[in-house]
Amino acid sequence: MNRHHWWRDAVIYQVYVRSFLDSTGDGVGDLAGVRAGLPYLRKLGVDGIWLSPFYPSPQHDHGYDVADYRGVDPLFGDLDEFDALVAAARRLGIRVLLDIVPNHCSSEHPWFREALASPPGSPARARFHFADGRGPDGNEPPNNWHAMFGGPAWTRVTEPDGRPGQWYLHMFTPEQPDWNWRTPEVAAEFDRILRFWLDRGVDGFRIDVAAGLYKHPELPDSPDPEADARTRDSVNPLAWNQPEVHDVWRHWRAVCEEYTARDGRERLLVGEVSVPSAREHARYVRPDELHQAFFFDLLGAPWDPDAFRKVIAEAMQDIAGTGSTVTWVLNNHDQVRTVTRYGEPATDGSGLGTARARAAALLMLALPGAAYIYQGEELGLPEVVDLPDDVLTDPIFHRTGSRARVRDGCRVPLPWSGQASPFGFTSGEGSAKPWLPQPEYFAEYATDRALADTRSFWHLYRDGLQLRSELPQLGEGTLRWLDTPPGVLAFVRGDGLVCAVNFGTAPTPAPVPGAPLLASDGPCPPGVLPGSTAAWWIADL
Repeated sequence: MNRHHWWRDAVIYQVYVRSFLDSTGDGVGDLAGVRAGLPYLRKLGVDGIWLSPFYPSPQHDHGYDVADYRGVDPLFGDLDEFDALVAAARRLGIRVLLDIVPNHCSSEHPWFREALASPPGSPARARFHFADGRGPDGNEPPNNWHAMFGGPAWTRVTEPDGRPGQWYLHMFTPEQPDWNWRTPEVAAEFDRILRFWLDRGVDGFRIDVAAGLYKHPELPDSPDPEADARTRDSVNPLAWNQPEVHDVWRHWRAVCEEYTARDGRERLLVGEVSVPSAREHARYVRPDELHQAFFFDLLGAPWDPDAFRKVIAEAMQDIAGTGSTVTWVLNNHDQVRTVTRYGEPATDGSGLGTARARAAALLMLALPGAAYIYQGEELGLPEVVDLPDDVLTDPIFHRTGSRARVRDGCRVPLPWSGQASPFGFTSGEGSAKPWLPQPEYFAEYATDRALADTRSFWHLYRDGLQLRSELPQLGEGTLRWLDTPPGVLAFVRGDGLVCAVNFGTAPTPAPVPGAPLLASDGPCPPGVLPGSTAAWWIADL
């Protein structure tokens, strides 16, 4: 493996800061808590961490509504604590990526406040998408687009003189106005923001809504205006994936290369890219654009060997064909956790969803390229599906009134130790309750228990990561498919390392029986791969 290009086969751990570890007792995780948890992540064996937004924010969308891109919200700490976190991570060999949000900001950002106080046509309004309304009194939105989180994508403002005025665009919530990247001042500001954090020692950026930024210049009506809200994805072709966005990533890549040339440390850009196909996805990871872009097709695939093989094959053909490597992911802060997504689990960690999630994890870690792990994934946490309405914080719920696709269930604070909430997440005399309630059954998933049980999810992940770092067949490279019985998916990596997954429910003869196992998510009798099980072994092929 080419260790100079560390990112090509890296395993990055996503830290959802407010739910990782609380050091202050206010019930919300913070940067000092992340720093305290670094030895745990080092023991797990990850190469880096991606921090969810911790910038000053009114928290309408948990920090993805940024009011100041160059600071730390007091809820999470301060810049000194951030610097201490980066230094501690570097001592442990863990790289640090920040989550940057260039598509939109907070309605409390100083530039947006200035825009509201300025007249139509002013330079301050040109930084955003302000437009006159339709109809005789301008009382209808400029176009028919709907926001991804529900409702219209436009909000009308009251002008400084008190009259109803223009409308502004927000593809998520009214508290998140979209930047207008056709105004050069916006690009220049983000150039300064990148350099501010690179100068503080970060190793790169996870880019939120990386297929966004540019909108169709004429802002025309959409033939399917509710597509984004219906799918909860960025599918409106007039609002996303405009060709000009690639110029932004070429510039950001050049900035990263500039810093790499100074000290030899490669900086990474990984994009949240939601586009219709692997072929379109591949355009974002061309050699002079993003280093990586999350490949969500595996995350979205049903538990079916043909579906898995199809998305893996397309990724290897179209994305790896650019010279980049595929960036695999099974969980994140916006998605139902795999243990629940693959089948409702029992709360004691048994059940079909648990078996399938373990098998999928071993499959992902055997694939060529990089992988991202969402916090709690290594513990086998299920989705918390029964949170009461009065504790839900997701703006999707508050804008639609529907619990469908609400994201709070995968964001419940982690259990670290003990038999009752807060399970070591927050401590100290007078500690507040965790910002989202933890169910009683989280005791079965606490990290202290997971580390002590060699059969746990945690040991499956740790062993898989260790083998990735030791075996030359894994990490970057190619794969070759093997002929298998129905319901079984198998491929070989490098010099004879086989990964096989039985997607069925009955024991199936293994494709290459009799070889000693390197890793397995469950007991495998010789030559037999039980249903919903994955295994790795070396075979003479």
